[in-house]
Amino acid sequence: MRKGIIFDMDGTLWDSAPQVAESWNRVIGEKYQDINVHITTEDMYRVMGKTMDVLGKIIFPDVEDARREKILLDCYKYENEYLSMHGGKLYPDLEDVWKQLGRDYDLYIVSNCQTGYIEAFLDFFGFRHYIKDMECYGNTGKNKGYNIRLVVERNQIKDPVSLFSMLCFDIGNHLIADLIKIR
Repeated sequence: MRKGIIFDMDGTLWDSAPQVAESWNRVIGEKYQDINVHITTEDMYRVMGKTMDVLGKIIFPDVEDARREKILLDCYKYENEYLSMHGGKLYPDLEDVWKQLGRDYDLYIVSNCQTGYIEAFLDFFGFRHYIKDMECYGNTGKNKGYNIRLVVERNQIKDPVSLFSMLCFDIGNHLIADLIKIR
């Protein structure tokens, strides 16, 4: 049984807010012009990390629930396709850090994102081989705390290190320096 480190996605591993805003605006422009919403990168920064249901209510507050759900499903689907082709901004030296950490720890990802988002990140950068397991809100309908426990139990992680609480939740470029310090 190895020790494990559990990573969050947005603000920890990469910045995809500009690309997500672009992908959502394309969907809205093609399918939902009547809602008259333009999403900015700043809008995405405001909601990233929130569960999908909360995020939708913030971005589309005046849209009826059933329609909001349809819009979100369309946006998430295209977002995953878009990110798998265009990626986002990877934080510096992440691959080198994962190589170093992978010698002593199994690496995991847990996020409040939709199904397919983590996979789009991993596929775009060719990082699937670094990650032993992943979980997200889109798969379970549960928050990060629940999904962290799920990953820990499913993988029988000994002494899990959750980077949510330990040191690098949404700190961006400081992640790499802090991780190297704990090695």
